[in-house]
Amino acid sequence: MASSRSLKSSSLSFSSQRLLTLAQQLSQYKPPPCSSEDDDNEERIIEEATGKVVSQLGFQESATPITQNPENFKPKRAAVLICLFEGDAGELRVILTKRSSRMSTHSGEVSLPGGKSEEGDKDDAETATREAQEEIGLDPSLVNIVTLLEPFLSKHLLRVVPVIGILYDKKAFKPTPNAAEVDEVFDAPLEMFIKDENRTEEESEWMGEKYLIHHFEYETEKKKKYVIWGLTSGVLIRAASLVYRRPPAFLEQNPKFKFPEAVDKNTVMR
Repeated sequence: MASSRSLKSSSLSFSSQRLLTLAQQLSQYKPPPCSSEDDDNEERIIEEATGKVVSQLGFQESATPITQNPENFKPKRAAVLICLFEGDAGELRVILTKRSSRMSTHSGEVSLPGGKSEEGDKDDAETATREAQEEIGLDPSLVNIVTLLEPFLSKHLLRVVPVIGILYDKKAFKPTPNAAEVDEVFDAPLEMFIKDENRTEEESEWMGEKYLIHHFEYETEKKKKYVIWGLTSGVLIRAASLVYRRPPAFLEQNPKFKFPEAVDKNTVMR
């Protein structure tokens, strides 16, 4: 559930009526129940060296029922921020980052701001906005949190909660990337993630279950090119489907995994 401060949209100044309408629409969304709500037993979970949420794949936990020993599947929680704003042409856009080339893992990959929950975080919205502030200097007071999506599972079996927020004053946000974590901050049109344009897919398999990994190519007005894929593309496909109220124009093919009997630090989906 979104934090209490996030639902007070009437007290905030939106840049357009469209954003206000969108906030009201999304605040009514109720994600489906998860397959598991236990977040303890963290010693079983992969700890990426950087503590950030980066994955080669992503899929909705509600679409991937745990059919084998679910009591042993207790992933650690994380959150990412889907920060939407209105572009100059009136289109909805989302803020993305390119990870630092100096990172020891997944360097140079595109991701949403976010990371693992910390003890002082009161909810997923605070995790996502805290991480966004640390990574790209986004002041949490500028973001109106309107809803949460169903959790996704990363390839390292992190439970990642996407948090949707609206940036009501884009000009007030001056990106200040944390050089240790982020090389670049950019934005892309949200609708591209449900269009079958500039998209490729690859089929992968784990424990006999096949699924698709979607890759989206995006070129900015300054001719900079990015590839958005894996967990990030999976989350944005779901967010765009919800915002635009229509399914993607391509097959998602989410898997139904049978998880191993025990999840330990060596468990990775490939």
